[in-house]
Amino acid sequence: MIDDIQFLIGKDSTQEEFFHTFNALVDAGRQIIVSCDKSPSDLSGLEDRLRTRLGCGMVADIHATTFELRVSILEVKAKASGVIIPIKVLEFLAHKITSNVRELEGALNRLIAHATLFNRPVTLDIAHEVLHDILRAHDRRVTVDEIQKKVAEHWGIRLTDMSSARRARNVARPRQVAMYLSKQLTSCSLPEIGRKFGNRDHTTVMHAVNRVAELMQQDGMLAEDIALLRRMLENI
Repeated sequence: MIDDIQFLIGKDSTQEEFFHTFNALVDAGRQIIVSCDKSPSDLSGLEDRLRTRLGCGMVADIHATTFELRVSILEVKAKASGVIIPIKVLEFLAHKITSNVRELEGALNRLIAHATLFNRPVTLDIAHEVLHDILRAHDRRVTVDEIQKKVAEHWGIRLTDMSSARRARNVARPRQVAMYLSKQLTSCSLPEIGRKFGNRDHTTVMHAVNRVAELMQQDGMLAEDIALLRRMLENI
């Protein structure tokens, strides 16, 4: 198993060694699992002979876990441990820890160890007490700057367009979406959000929020884009 294969880009000697190792393992009937942040065909800078070999295997796009999947993972782990953990506690963990399954399982293991060592029933209060450091780290709110950057990347516009006076549709719509997400995902007031978008008036932000909410009811593709962006931002 090899993680982050993209880090071989630009390292010719390492690629050469990996190429021969790859061939030797395949010739021996072994299986190789490789992870990357891109599809093999998009790994520019990696030798063609390596990209074609990576592409000939089964390529799977791994998405972020859903709430339901995280709960299911916890249920299986809890059942295997033999410790009774209420579903409300499992749902609480699945809601709070969304970015990393290993960290999610680690939090559950800590709860199980605590319950076993101290012979205490697992409750929500106990979960807060035992996991306070992990939960505090995951309580960080998304910032307007992060939202602007992610939205700009998604629609291929410049970050400076978020605060510019440009009114072209291909710029104005992403800007409105960023304002909408800023209202949904941050605790900033409308005037505070407006200042982040080129000192715009709070009424402009309110119009953008209402307009995007209306468009989401009419445009399924836009609603999907916004749902995707929201998941990405919540998992930062």
